[in-house]
Amino acid sequence: MARSTARRSVLRIRDGVRTLRPDTLAAEEPMEIRVGGRPLAVTMRTPGHDFDLAAGFLAGEGAVHRADEIAGMRYCAGATDGDANTYNVVDVVLAPGTKPPDASLERRFYTTSSCGVCGKASLDAVRTTTARALGPGPRDLAPQLLAALPARLRAAQRVFDSTGGLHAAGLFTADGELLCLREDVGRHNAVDKVVGHALRGGLLPLRDTVLMVSGRASFELVQKAVTAGIPVLAAVSAPSSLAVDLAAECGLTLVGFLRGTSMNVYTGAHRLEA
Repeated sequence: MARSTARRSVLRIRDGVRTLRPDTLAAEEPMEIRVGGRPLAVTMRTPGHDFDLAAGFLAGEGAVHRADEIAGMRYCAGATDGDANTYNVVDVVLAPGTKPPDASLERRFYTTSSCGVCGKASLDAVRTTTARALGPGPRDLAPQLLAALPARLRAAQRVFDSTGGLHAAGLFTADGELLCLREDVGRHNAVDKVVGHALRGGLLPLRDTVLMVSGRASFELVQKAVTAGIPVLAAVSAPSSLAVDLAAECGLTLVGFLRGTSMNVYTGAHRLEA
């Protein structure tokens, strides 16, 4: 059910010459996440890997921690007046004995594709408690290896090649092997899809891995990395001050402005090769 791209007509002007031509765009559609039939959140996302997104969202909120806490997931009708199945509603069924998400997590209004934190009642609510502590993670990470990750991430972005309009998150081993890549119009959605993939595969916590993101490093991305047990987060752009504060508090290695052979290491420099 991947509908990751859409075609639209565009007026193209080049050197004063006007032509009407089709263009390929990154798709953006709302997705409602339900738990046991109860609406929890609506996020704007690029369709594709929706079950990973739902699982990763719940993991990032601290609602689930293991694959066996999810009994199943399904698309369901109800997104339109006619009850047609638009594949934009995902219902997560928790395993017996798994505590449902706290009612305070409910976001009756949508979260935009650019800001997953929007809609949180307070900063305290977004600072969820992870059930696992960050391990020591990889040691002696070579800066040269980190410098190679943006190009490897970009080379694996298939939908970006046709649209130029998607963020990406890639999970790498400490040796630079790409384990999982997900694309989405939202940075936080791309990360949720990576974490959800790992959760569903029973791979959490993600020790000795590096999470590479194509945009900036926000507070929420740091939070999601820590919750998944990822010890290293690298971004091609800048982190926010709150992201750096949280990374320092949790012992995460946070790298920003990773471009070419240069980078800024904001926290956790002890994991890098001397």
